Amino acid sequence: MFKKILIANRGEIACRIIKTAKKMKIKTVAVFSDADRYAEHVRLADEAVYLGPSPASESYLKPDLIIKACKENKCDALHPGYGFLSENSSFPESLNKAGITFIGPSKSAIASMGDKIESKKIAKSANVNTVPGHIGIIKNKNEAIKIADEIGYPVMIKASAGGGGKGMRIAFSNKQVEDSFERASSEALKSFGDKRIFIEKFITKPRHIEIQILADNFGNVIYLGERECSIQRRNQKVIEEAPSPFLDEQTRKKMGDQAVQLSRRVGYSSAGTVEFIVDKDKNFYFLEMNTRLQVEHPVTELITGIDLVEQMIKIAYGKKLEINQNDVRLNGSAIETRIYAENPYKNFLPSIGRLTKYNPPKEKQHSDGTITRNDTGVREGDEVSMFYDPMIAKLCSWGKTRKLSINRMESALDNFLLEGIDHNISFLSAILANKRFKSGDINTAFIEEEFKEGFQGIIPNKNFEWTLGSLVLAHHICEISKNFDIFEHDQISDEWEVYLHYNQSTHNPSKLKYMINKDNLNLPFVCIKPMPNQITKRLNDEFFTIEVHQDFIKKLATFKINAQGSSIKAENIQCRVYNKITNIEFEYRGITMSANVFPKHVAYYHKYMKPIKNIDKSNLLICPMPGKLIKILVKENQIIEEGQSLCVVEAMKMENTLVAPKQCTIKKINNKEGDTLSVDQVIMEFSFK
Repeated sequence: MFKKILIANRGEIACRIIKTAKKMKIKTVAVFSDADRYAEHVRLADEAVYLGPSPASESYLKPDLIIKACKENKCDALHPGYGFLSENSSFPESLNKAGITFIGPSKSAIASMGDKIESKKIAKSANVNTVPGHIGIIKNKNEAIKIADEIGYPVMIKASAGGGGKGMRIAFSNKQVEDSFERASSEALKSFGDKRIFIEKFITKPRHIEIQILADNFGNVIYLGERECSIQRRNQKVIEEAPSPFLDEQTRKKMGDQAVQLSRRVGYSSAGTVEFIVDKDKNFYFLEMNTRLQVEHPVTELITGIDLVEQMIKIAYGKKLEINQNDVRLNGSAIETRIYAENPYKNFLPSIGRLTKYNPPKEKQHSDGTITRNDTGVREGDEVSMFYDPMIAKLCSWGKTRKLSINRMESALDNFLLEGIDHNISFLSAILANKRFKSGDINTAFIEEEFKEGFQGIIPNKNFEWTLGSLVLAHHICEISKNFDIFEHDQISDEWEVYLHYNQSTHNPSKLKYMINKDNLNLPFVCIKPMPNQITKRLNDEFFTIEVHQDFIKKLATFKINAQGSSIKAENIQCRVYNKITNIEFEYRGITMSANVFPKHVAYYHKYMKPIKNIDKSNLLICPMPGKLIKILVKENQIIEEGQSLCVVEAMKMENTLVAPKQCTIKKINNKEGDTLSVDQVIMEFSFK
């Protein structure tokens, strides 16, 4: 077996590979840039080599530097992880010439499958179902428009190289093809060094389902079931699961057999993934083949018990597969949620900064048999930079049934403490709580359909709102009791008002009135009763008890509701609680709210307080994310129409076009192309007639 391998990657995938290498007693060498000098993968590896400056183009994407590091550290082999050089077809050959084994497929397999145009031709020849489209390179936007007209709208404009949602655009008209062709081409060139574009028919609202395969160098190929990857945003996967709640055994076998056929046709060896789109009638069409380890590989590992990284290393070493198709058993259900540094309330803009708090749920098997797994590459104090993908962690759950797996994931997200940057945990929780998701009724348009106006947090129904208000009050009573040396009941008001403000929402604050039973206060038990009004007439006019338990490290409060004789539901609820100077902030499964709690006599005066006025910034183009200003599309004193493109900001390897909010004149441009921008920096100033 290999004695030492170099991992040509960073972040969570580098840490994941190190974990298996340690299990196999193989020494590891990490590589790092300036931004990653103190990163977790550097700490975990046996050795580490500095590559260069922070931009990937000057460090992780430099094959010569990485091969030099392999030689100087006497590495037998190299694992590319995913992204970066993992699908660079010339890289394995360069390694082989240097006497270093590439842990992955051959140059020819990467080249043929990495080229989306060539891969479709090969798939067709292997009798694999393919999507209708133009299988050829498109030279310019005029040709793109002509071909799109011939195929029929909508169409998908795609980069021939790469993947991960980059260099991809959906177009519904000639104008959109014209705009999208240039953006997709530019993005593809920057991400993959290849600006070639092709166009195919866009199948509306399909499922995205992929087949995991394993192949050795002796002609043995097997498939390890499928992964459902339909929960996507901008063609980027958000939540994955295995197996799919949609497939039957017959369709699974057909898809698996076609994936194996394609793998054999290209002489594939190592782990790989064949991606399909599947319509509502279970017709499936080849999308692409990823010739590397997938981001979402953990869900396959959880349902099969097979370590895919270990299999890749063994295959690269020249071993035969020890598993045949009959050995593969799909056990239970696994889910992966991708935790990103991004703000879901601001159109998922990337976030950078230091992780001032990072306390994920513990990886373990729980008493109910469910499992929590967290693949991550960060620790508390690390910095999320603008140079790389904003993924923080891949949180996974497993259960005997899909329902148990969802329940475990919801609890795990509740227990994930992350501060210092914006993150998407509340958004992930909202998806998991969605009835359609729970039923398995999903497709690639799920997020657009369920969050039509973007994500603004969940607004609870009125009954649950009363429950939330009572939790806020119980928490507040327990908090103020700490201010007394001896808890005096007569110092506590018996009537209270709670105002709930749903963050990022235009929803008017809810005003709720409660009474507490001071004669039965035995902290952490608080007896509460909703005060009668139009809504609470439906609730039993009786007190119910809330037991409050606080985890100060994770800023979690667990509320045990004993609601016998009340219409309030008896349950345990775990919320994230932040005590602020003027309010209390609560987070619970996609619900984000701030609350003001007042005793009755204070609430009387609260209504006379003037609201804080917001500063008008409508005449400013403000940078919504940290990034680089790569293109300015207008000039000073130019008259601009509503929706017209103003500039392009590159952040986290994606190009973002900022547009005019309404008709205006460009009064002043404060930056030039190439400038680095911080969040909320003013790029341009407008004047309105």
